[in-house]
Amino acid sequence: MATSSSPRLLSSFLGDRLLSASARPLLRGAAPGSRRAAYQATRTLCNLVDILFNRGQSDKPEDNPRRLRPGKVSPRLSVPKHIQRPPYVNARQRPGLHNGPEIHDERGIECMRASGKLAAQVLKFAGTLVEPGITTDEIDKAVHQMIVDNGAYPSPLGYCGFPKSVCTSVNECICHGIPDSRPLEDGDIINIDVTVYLNGYHGDTSATFLCGNVDDKAKKLVQVTRECLDKAISICAPGVEIKRIGRTIQDHADKFKFGVVRQFVGHGVGQVFHAEPVVLHFQPMLTVGSVNPVIWSDDWTAVTEDGSLSAQFEHTILITEDGAEILTQC
Repeated sequence: MATSSSPRLLSSFLGDRLLSASARPLLRGAAPGSRRAAYQATRTLCNLVDILFNRGQSDKPEDNPRRLRPGKVSPRLSVPKHIQRPPYVNARQRPGLHNGPEIHDERGIECMRASGKLAAQVLKFAGTLVEPGITTDEIDKAVHQMIVDNGAYPSPLGYCGFPKSVCTSVNECICHGIPDSRPLEDGDIINIDVTVYLNGYHGDTSATFLCGNVDDKAKKLVQVTRECLDKAISICAPGVEIKRIGRTIQDHADKFKFGVVRQFVGHGVGQVFHAEPVVLHFQPMLTVGSVNPVIWSDDWTAVTEDGSLSAQFEHTILITEDGAEILTQC
């Protein structure tokens, strides 16, 4: 293992909702002091996707029977009292992006390795559950139980009001899908986004899984998205400009004519859920068609505006003097 006096952790996850440099500012067009301005300011503190990207659309799908429809969301699951909670749970103030990167000492690195390892194990387990007929709510319950059984807290639960312990994003859902009563169908793809809070440190990772007999286009999307992540990680090292991460992902996606979503970003992670540096502008999240997100009325579920498929992969990585160490792999 590489050692360094000033390693950094970069990651992307649930709250990766800062706008890219090319996007419109959140408060532009909102009258000062108006209810909408106040609402958008709150969303900014929570790192939420710009509501302006909704463009007046709702969560009512078109006539395509394969388009996602909101299902029934079950009550929030409980966490044993002895398990340490992140500061934002039940806090009166919404968390914002931590000012400045977290530089981790040796203890912090070991804690991050532990949380990353658990997140990876949970994600691997969650992937084994993916099959036609299972509901995303059932996946959430299984993930929740495994996390608490290991003495950790499911980081998404209660973050800015998120009601579940994991994000499940099916087909055209780009990210932040809320587990519900919809059963997976043969031919679906699903991203499962896991973050755990263990011994005061967050570790997060996600992957897109195939459900049953998936068509070749969907398989290729998932394959290329994973390749984009691997290529981006391979260039990470001290002194490398962060913008090269996005460029690497974009260049590879362009070869296969897949779109790259720009409204979500990577970020630092550690004792706080989201910290600098902000990694513009890719996680990666790739699409077959439109890269424009539409947010459902639940204020979380982000889907492609044209209903085209989307895939995502994430890792938590440690930057040391020798390069990049992936913390979220088994």
